[in-house]
Amino acid sequence: MVFRRRFILAAAALGAAPAARAQEAATVFAAASLQDALRALGQEWQARGNPAPRFAFAASSALARQIEQGAPADIFMSADEPWMDYLQQRNLIVGASRISPLGNSLVLVAPANSTAAVTLSQGADLAALLGPRGRIATGDPAHVPVGRYAQAALEWMGQWQAIAPRLARADNVRAALLLVERGEAPFGIVYATDARATSGVRVVATFPPESHPPVSYPFAITRRGEGNAVARTLFAFLISGEASEVWQRFGFRIAQ
Repeated sequence: MVFRRRFILAAAALGAAPAARAQEAATVFAAASLQDALRALGQEWQARGNPAPRFAFAASSALARQIEQGAPADIFMSADEPWMDYLQQRNLIVGASRISPLGNSLVLVAPANSTAAVTLSQGADLAALLGPRGRIATGDPAHVPVGRYAQAALEWMGQWQAIAPRLARADNVRAALLLVERGEAPFGIVYATDARATSGVRVVATFPPESHPPVSYPFAITRRGEGNAVARTLFAFLISGEASEVWQRFGFRIAQ
């Protein structure tokens, strides 16, 4: 499998890291959409006698900029490739450790009690479903990955110009999901894994794969984490075949 070959290459890179710092917990900066699966993996990691990982969840853009400003992250897990590119271009990650093991789907959600029916196709009039004041919640396309994917999908539909002024632009995908759960927005564009994490919304439709760039999650060791033996070992666990079973249980696709 390609995933297995990528894991071997990433593990080899970790094995070549500099002398380790003293045994300490690893700090993981991760996209908000990864939080449920990562917490489960962190519990498994801790149950094996390892230090409990420290997690920080937010939009990939916010986390990448914090790392750029010196935040003490050992591992960065992004919801898109551009924000990992951003750090790699600044030599803030260990490039040889970079791996993109996960994928996801982009979905349109509505509150759980909604009876809306939508077909996501080119030319479909999504704006007409919003009514005079309704908005679509998603991440801010200016910097949040889910918003970028959403913009691409809406452009593919021919709906971007009509929908852009009516976006509820959230700071991350979970914040967008919450707006729909509360009924503050009749629709939201989120990842499939986030939609299944709550009973407060239902998936109305899934955007066709060709409507947007593939949803990809690159992981990497940061330059700070390069010398942290615990971080390197945790990273190897998070991209292992064993961890892939947990990722899949939470709805993520394993890259082939």
